[in-house]
Amino acid sequence: MRMLSCDLVRALLAFTAFGLAASPPTVLAADRDTAFAGAPSFIPLPPPRLVGTTSVEAALASRRSLRAFASTPVALEELSQLLWAAQGITHSRGYRTAPSAGALYPLELIVAAGTVTGLPAGTYRYEPDGHRLVPVAGGDLRSPLADAALGQSAVRKAPVVIAVVAHERKTTVKYGERGVRYVHLEAGHAAQNLCLQASALGLGTVLIGAFSDKDVASLLGSQDLQPLYLIPLGRK
Repeated sequence: MRMLSCDLVRALLAFTAFGLAASPPTVLAADRDTAFAGAPSFIPLPPPRLVGTTSVEAALASRRSLRAFASTPVALEELSQLLWAAQGITHSRGYRTAPSAGALYPLELIVAAGTVTGLPAGTYRYEPDGHRLVPVAGGDLRSPLADAALGQSAVRKAPVVIAVVAHERKTTVKYGERGVRYVHLEAGHAAQNLCLQASALGLGTVLIGAFSDKDVASLLGSQDLQPLYLIPLGRK
């Protein structure tokens, strides 16, 4: 834990310096596995909790779509828990919190951070292997994403937006056209996990599917992927 904490502090200090110098949101055309210029290659996330204080039943009963959020930032520890709930690794063979046809795992989570405590505004890709964030681009992307989502204020005002995108070919190469259905089912599994975890943390979410696929993919620097969800989240 001590080593992880030191690594986290160093990475955040390095990226904070980058964030202060960053220009407004920039579409990233480079490979998303390459760190944005001046940023650390990755940011380790706090380890997820495996025991909580809210039952599954209570989380189910309290989950509702929320479109207006308090201005209070989301904590990095909360973001870490949410990403793990959606796509975290839970088995030595790489199995995740959400089931996947053929264990092919075509989904990616991309974070558009606005006000997250300890994390500069920017776009990040979640890496389940290592439970960490890879910086993609500096700058607050929420307003451009809201414009791409028909002007929906929830996207613009939420402290953070998590996008679920998919490499559909990872699944269709094995299952053919029916694989597209499997990918969409998988996105639903992951999104529901995230919503229930948010409820357990006292946060609210709303699942948004009304947006321009092309514009969202371009903004996220993921033109080769299919965007399936935008999930704004924050305090009630």
